[in-house]
Parts: sequence; C-alpha cells; structure tokens
Amino acid sequence: MRKLALILLIAFISVPFATVTAQDSINWIDITDLEEEMSRNPKPVFFDVYTDWCGWCKRMDKTTFRNKKVVDAINTNFHAVKFDAEMKETFTFQGHEFKFIDSGRRGHNELAAALLNNRMSYPSYVALNEKFERITIIKGYQTVQQFMPILTYLSNKHYLQQTWEEYKSSLKSD
Repeated sequence: MRKLALILLIAFISVPFATVTAQDSINWIDITDLEEEMSRNPKPVFFDVYTDWCGWCKRMDKTTFRNKKVVDAINTNFHAVKFDAEMKETFTFQGHEFKFIDSGRRGHNELAAALLNNRMSYPSYVALNEKFERITIIKGYQTVQQFMPILTYLSNKHYLQQTWEEYKSSLKSD
C-alpha cells in the first residue's frame, strides 16, 4: 500500500512538469543577445521600442502583450526585443556602435532613431526580416484585435506579395 501511495504521489507531482503548456509571456531578449540568437535560429525580429515614462507602452505590456494568442504568435515566429529608446549604455550591433544622444527633452539611443527613421513615437514596433532589413514600423497602442492581423501579415510573409493596406482590405471581405 505504501508503494502504491508513493507511486501516485510521484505521478501527481510530475504531471504538471510533463504537461506541455503555452507560454504566458513573451520571451523578450536583450539587443546584445540578438545576433547570437539569430546565428543559432534565424527568424524575423520584432522590436518593441518603448520608454519608461510612456503610459501607452505600459498599457500594451499589461494587456495586448499578455494575451495568449499574441504571446504565442510572437514567441513562435519572431525573436522579440524589448528596446528602451532612451537606453544610455553604448553597445555594438551589426558592427556599429550605438550611443545615447543627449538631445531634446530626454535624449534617445541611436538605434531607436535608426529603427524609427528619426520619428520618435512611443510605443512603436519594428519588424525586421532574417537579414535585419526593416519590413515595417507600427506606431501606437494596439488592441489584440488590431495586433493579431499585423502579426499574421508579418509571420506569414504576406508583405512579400501585398501591402498592409491590401492585406487589411482582403480581411474585411472575408
């Protein structure tokens, strides 16, 4: 009887660990780890360009970026980088050194300016292909309903055949 109880206890304890479940958060990686991750597993890159003071950025983190469908889509199809546009530390990416530029009210990191074509707006999201070529820039807070078609457009590479506007209008006719 003790043996049976021990076996049942072990089985009961190990079931949660053996069960495969969807992740409940986005696997954000640091910009300094991106090139190494890409060399191991090339796939498109999704940047969340944010600032600490941005209320809409915080709301995105608390809502859309916690939705299971969004989490699964980003974790499956992209390397996700959460990038502070006002990062003060200098780092090297793609052989270029990116520094903090002390200008305007708060300043910005050179990479944020490069990703956003010097149009600093937060939150902003930038998608790059496997060669680090920009696919698109998405600006502003996005609900799950707004964001999922964008992630589908990007992850299924619809951008190779049609513009976002064409793709979006094709969704309305379904």
